[in-house]
Parts: sequence; structure tokens; C-alpha cells
Amino acid sequence: MIKAPYLLFIGDATDKLSIKMAQGPVDWSPDQCLGELSVTGCTVTTGLPQLSIEQAAKMGAKSFVLGFANSGGVLDAKWHDVIKQALEQGLDVVSGLHQKLADIDDLAQLASNLGRQLIDIRHPQQSFKTGTGEKRSGKRLLTVGTDCSVGKMYTSLALEKEMKAQQLDVDFRATGQCGILIKGKGVAIDCVISDFISGATESLSPDNKDEHWDIIEGQGSLSHPAFAGVSLGLLHGSQPDAIVICHALNRSHMRGLPNSQFPSIADTINLNLQAARLTNPNVYIAGIAINTSSVSIKKGQEICRAIGQKFGLACVDPLRDGVTSIVSHLQLPPPKITATNDSSLKNHGEKITDMAKRA
Repeated sequence: MIKAPYLLFIGDATDKLSIKMAQGPVDWSPDQCLGELSVTGCTVTTGLPQLSIEQAAKMGAKSFVLGFANSGGVLDAKWHDVIKQALEQGLDVVSGLHQKLADIDDLAQLASNLGRQLIDIRHPQQSFKTGTGEKRSGKRLLTVGTDCSVGKMYTSLALEKEMKAQQLDVDFRATGQCGILIKGKGVAIDCVISDFISGATESLSPDNKDEHWDIIEGQGSLSHPAFAGVSLGLLHGSQPDAIVICHALNRSHMRGLPNSQFPSIADTINLNLQAARLTNPNVYIAGIAINTSSVSIKKGQEICRAIGQKFGLACVDPLRDGVTSIVSHLQLPPPKITATNDSSLKNHGEKITDMAKRA
């Protein structure tokens, strides 16, 4: 059990995307966050006040959250002393890294001596079965991306928030460490053994009432060489009725892979629909969510409007514009998918992608 409130540690981060484990709770569960702690060299912030560990403890902080991510997910040894200080001040320590805090002997020993918890939320404690692909009751929406870190979690949470506001029966299903921290439960799907990814997703979103929606947080991208395997298992296990495509402007290559090709929105739609039909032949695209933060609000709205018109879909920036138009589409009868529908998308792909890149 993760105890709030949190002190969010962002270390010496210089990439805003690398502190999503801290920024996510600030944006979606701010009442659980007291402040942030950074060190010399850090050039980004969550916007919360700077607090020392001692100050946060006196203010009632219960957990010290490692709010950064890095390639490989290994904890740098330079942060061991900071974690020890947090334990000594009476805080539990929460990590979303691949490397387990519990496997670092001196940290584990100190936590045990002090009666504190080391919480590795990325590592599932339960066991899973392989997926079956059998039809489940209830409705499901999965967010997928042209790339990783394009806003799948934020889009999913925005959809849940809007649907709840409209009195719809809906739940967000977290599949990553940040979503788990925000909601308090879920499965970090990228730490599940590959044979069991689809089965783990099925268990995360079981049978439900016919009118209930599960909004399942997407991971990675089917076009990303490093993460496509996770994305595919999640797609099959989600058995989505609806898919929302997520995209970020001004990317020329896949995140972390400068020599890679970036897919078009049309290619992303076709790739995901084709793969999703293995477990739900009637899957459809419910909308497109664009992270337009790299351009002005006006320019972002122009781009969204153009993309929406080309694809005949609701297209918005979830944080700037809201997701009402996508939710409205979910309440319409699902469209019938034909080969003609799919092939028509290919005619729009390159033009739209080029426009988005030039923005």
C-alpha cells in the first residue's frame, strides 16, 4: 500500500519526459503531492515547491517517490544516500524503475531495520495465465501511439475524467508504473513475462456490465523496435472495442532511436486495427489525440482540425481542448469496418504526417 502524501524526487533530470513518474501525480492526483526535491544540474520541474527530506517529513510526507526514469531502468548508485536519508526520516520509498530497490542489499537492510517499506511498483506480485482471446462482457477502449511517451496515459485519464463527468460507468486501468502510482492499482505490463502479457491484460480488464467502459492505458508503440512486443500483447489482451490514436507533434524519429523511421498516423491506424482484430473483429478508431504542446494553442487547433477532417474522426489535444468530442463518438453506434474504410486511410497518411512534422 502506497501511503500519501508524497515527496517527489527528480534528481538531476534535464528531460521533462523523464520525470513523468513525478509529473503524472502532480497533474492527476495533486492532493497526494507535497513538493519536489531536485539537486544541482536539474533543469526541469513539476512546478511544486522545493522541499528537503527533513522539511517534507515534518509536513507529514509518508512516501519518497523516485520520480525519474532512465534508459534501462537501473538506479544510479549516487542516489543511494538520498534514499537512505528518506528512510531515516521515516518515509517509505517508491520506485518505478526496472531494478528493484529490494535487491539492493544496503537499502533493503536499512529499510528492514527501520520498519520502512521499499515499494517496487513496476514489479507485479501476482501470477498470470496465458491469454485466451475469449470474448469478455463490457466495453473497452485502448490508447495506442505513433511512438512511446506521446500522451497515452494522459489521454486515458482525460477520457475517464470526462466520461465520469457525463455519468458514464467507467474505470481507468493502469498498465504502467506512473498510472499505478496515480490510481493505486494496476499491472506494469512491461514487467510481465512475454508469454503472459495478454493474459495479464485480460485479468486487468475482466468481464463487466454491458454498458461499463474500461479505459486501458496503452504502452509503447507497434512501430517502436524496442517496445512493440509489449504493445502487441497489450493490444491482444485488451480486446478493445475502440482505439484512440495518440501522437506528439514535431518528432522525426522514434524516441531514443535517432536512425529510425517515424510512422504516419494512417499507418498507425492500419497497423493497430489489423492486429486488434485477432481478438475483436469489430474494433474501430474512436478518435485521435494530439500532444500539441510544442506549438501555440491556435496552431495546435488548426493542425487537429485538419487531421480530424482528413480522417473523419474527432481530433483534439486532450489537455488543451478536452476529449468531449471523442467521448461523444463512443456513444454512437460503432461504425462498420470494411476494406474500403481501411484503404482510404492510406491516401491521407503522408500528407498529414508531413504537416504535423513541419508545425
